[in-house]
Amino acid sequence: MAIQKEIEAHDFYMKLHGLVASPDVKQTLQFLANEEIKHRDFLIKYRDSGSGAGTLKPSTSVDYKIAEYLQEPDVSGNMESKDAYLIAAHRELGSYNFYKSLADAHPAGEIKNMLLKMASEEMKHKEQVEYLYANTAFGQTAGG
Repeated sequence: MAIQKEIEAHDFYMKLHGLVASPDVKQTLQFLANEEIKHRDFLIKYRDSGSGAGTLKPSTSVDYKIAEYLQEPDVSGNMESKDAYLIAAHRELGSYNFYKSLADAHPAGEIKNMLLKMASEEMKHKEQVEYLYANTAFGQTAGG
């Protein structure tokens, strides 16, 4: 199920990629799509050989909680950059919750640790796109 979710996430980001005009947003969405492919490959390797758990490093992310407080915009053609970032933040939040709930269902051990590392990866992506959202939606003014 997790492998399929990563494939769907890749496809979703590539769909968004085709709907936005901004080269910067396109680059970010391509990055996220590539990250989902890395996650898929990691999960396949883990499933098939039980190895690879050490390839993901847990990280500390800043959770701006933007996706939790702002409604997800509809996916549409020619959407604003900020909307694409907010959609991505919601997607990453959903992925984080998915892996965190799987980890919570497992006893302490290798599988739980691997799932927590995947959750950490998704939270790191959420942090990145929420940062981009905040800087796009609330740009710096001349007054500081």
